[in-house]
Amino acid sequence: MGRKPLVVGNWKMNRTVSEGVALARELRPKVAELEAVDIAICPSFTALDAVGRALEGSNIALGAQDAFWEGQGAFTGEVSAAQLKDVGCRYVILGHSERRRQLGETDEEVHRKLKAVLACGLTPILCVGESLEEREANETVAVVSEQTEHSIGNLTAETAGRLVVAYEPVWAIGTGRNATPEQVQEVHALLREHLGKLLGSQPASAMRLLYGGSVNAANAKGLMSQPEVDGALVGGASLLAEEFAAIVRAKA
Repeated sequence: MGRKPLVVGNWKMNRTVSEGVALARELRPKVAELEAVDIAICPSFTALDAVGRALEGSNIALGAQDAFWEGQGAFTGEVSAAQLKDVGCRYVILGHSERRRQLGETDEEVHRKLKAVLACGLTPILCVGESLEEREANETVAVVSEQTEHSIGNLTAETAGRLVVAYEPVWAIGTGRNATPEQVQEVHALLREHLGKLLGSQPASAMRLLYGGSVNAANAKGLMSQPEVDGALVGGASLLAEEFAAIVRAKA
């Protein structure tokens, strides 16, 4: 169906500005020849401008880890989609499991952020996924479907055309437990089917679905060889240039 793979590095709350610039410069030559896959890295807000400058002229796009739903105003500590676009961002991660679980972010809030990001012409990466308790209670399909539906809300198929969805099972992030390629393929297939019901079969078929559950150089090839897995949202492994480059090459 011609979906171009996408591999995104989420640096989370790691690396100072100087460290981030050094990492970006180290990564550039390791992936410079790869044209068959889109690549993005998402530093902390404080490093966005400097890392963006370090990426100029490369095939690596800049992304952010969150955005607020208002364009401007008295919202201390928040960053708007317009500000992210101004600093050179193309992607924005929304609804990450850490924000949902640790900061109490709701589907409604994610939806408002999603609309703001799309309105600014940026590409949102919507994160959905179940906890270990929900997985063991056989609630994976219900949880992922509900998060997806409520976060997308009433977006039209045309508006949601730029949307990327990342399935990140909470139980497989930093726990030592890994989802098998077959488990990931199963959820991605069900997720695409649900997106088809929400947005129509054509937009759902064209949408890129990423996997984000402790992806590393050792398991990337098996995970991303699945037909419904269009790339990866990479956490800790994206902080190591050679490791992240190996993951990108696994889908290139």
